[in-house]
Amino acid sequence: MIDTVEAERRTLRNITSVLLCSVFAGAALLAGVATAPARAEEKVLWVPKGDRSPFDIATLPRPPLDSREAYLEFMAKNRPDKKEMVIKRYDRYLAVVRNRDAWRDKEKRAFLMTPREDFALEEKSARAYDHAFLDIGYGVTISGPHLVSRMTSAIDVQPGDKVLEIGTGSGYQSAVLSYLTDKVYSIEIIEPLAERTSKTYEELAQEGYPEYANIRRKAADGYYGWQEFAPFDKIIVTAGIDHIPPPLLQQLAVGGIMVIPVGPFPQVVLKIQKVRDKDGNITITREDIYGGRKKVGFVPLTKAGGGNWSK
Repeated sequence: MIDTVEAERRTLRNITSVLLCSVFAGAALLAGVATAPARAEEKVLWVPKGDRSPFDIATLPRPPLDSREAYLEFMAKNRPDKKEMVIKRYDRYLAVVRNRDAWRDKEKRAFLMTPREDFALEEKSARAYDHAFLDIGYGVTISGPHLVSRMTSAIDVQPGDKVLEIGTGSGYQSAVLSYLTDKVYSIEIIEPLAERTSKTYEELAQEGYPEYANIRRKAADGYYGWQEFAPFDKIIVTAGIDHIPPPLLQQLAVGGIMVIPVGPFPQVVLKIQKVRDKDGNITITREDIYGGRKKVGFVPLTKAGGGNWSK
């Protein structure tokens, strides 16, 4: 959700490595104990009764990928989007594919079916498909379409996966994810922004985007994750931090994937995988999703009460 999309071209070493969990984090992962201070108050904005998703995403239409004309015709029949925005979306889609920010058909379709303009401020909506971040108020931004596509592709969401997003922001990232799975959980620390975005989901779900009715959301400090619904198959963090939060690592399922911007500004966007080796030991792998070619500047992961979580 949040970046300045700094295109640094200086060479970085490709930090693909395999690390054993530290005694501290590993013990927390296995024992399920808290590894951070007591969490602040939270406000659950919406979770379905019994945590059962109200809409079956298997019934969602599948847009054509290889023809502008066919796509425009499809969207006119299946979504209420304005034609000029659909044209801009397809043009950006072609650039996203050329840049290898989305390479599987499912992520391509998720991009094509998500109205980014509806998650931007009205005065910024005409620029929704620019290769740039956009201000959404409260001192934060909506990430550029290339970054959102690459981070989404990196976690390879499967139908039925439980996906946790840290940093709801405008709501665009979770909207993209909701086309891929009916179990998206999103946390935003800025309560007025969380409430505004929750209302956006409600309105759009009634206007022809029924998958948004499945997005669980709350206003809380995302550092602590959402223990009630853990473990999560995938976690996506959209604010920068200088370490991987132990509660998130704890809540990531064995076999799961997390993407998170780590380090001082600008950050390296890491793909974290939690695996069990042949001896039964839990190991953590990490890999730069840009292969060392690029860093991205994110606003810091803030904490309840002020300040941020970087040490």
